[in-house]
Amino acid sequence: MDRIFHSTMNRRIFLKTAAVGSILASGGIAGFPISTSGAASAHTLPPLPYPEDGLEPYISGRTLSFHYGKHHRAYVDKTNELVKNTDLAGLSLEELIETSAESQNRQLFNNAAQSWNHTFYWRGMKSKGGGSPSGDLAKAIIRSFGSVETFKESFSHAAENRFGSGYAWLVAQGDILKIMSTGDADTPVAHGVKPLLTIDLWEHAYYLDYQNRRKAYIKAFLDHLVNWDFVSENLDGN
Repeated sequence: MDRIFHSTMNRRIFLKTAAVGSILASGGIAGFPISTSGAASAHTLPPLPYPEDGLEPYISGRTLSFHYGKHHRAYVDKTNELVKNTDLAGLSLEELIETSAESQNRQLFNNAAQSWNHTFYWRGMKSKGGGSPSGDLAKAIIRSFGSVETFKESFSHAAENRFGSGYAWLVAQGDILKIMSTGDADTPVAHGVKPLLTIDLWEHAYYLDYQNRRKAYIKAFLDHLVNWDFVSENLDGN
């Protein structure tokens, strides 16, 4: 099975790279360039865009210490372990997500996707964020959902009703914005869909601060944490 996977890998990379390029066009997600690990270097844990206590009181420094410092780091380390001394070692995270999804190499997919998803999640938040978007982003949301409030209701509903672990996303498909819900490590990157915003719904993202009150965590995210500038820049690159 390994021989078959490696012999077909280069063809898959060629085919899938075009899909990655269409999703992460114009240099990639805003403030989130397409990762280029290079064969001679390992994937690294990107720095947080704020101090570990920078999202308090809505997400505590204790949660960030565990979530970023333990969980996210473990995904990056495991990804490096899985690709070390293989033909995959020179691939970006986006390419690893695409090729491992195609080959059904779930261990690699889960770790590469979680490495990518977490970095995207961190950059979608900021201190004194939340509220409502403005400008072209607000117009796009109103065009797609009818109103900003309807978008928030739809996003909250998808997040609240994600059974078990996963994510809720705001994504762009052409000129239309949609809500997408994914389970476990799954990501829009693997489906040819461009992500604009996500909320992490794994329990380790909120349980120390909110226990089983996922709805309160989602409300805090929308009301106080969303970095709408990040979302707008992602839309502008669409």
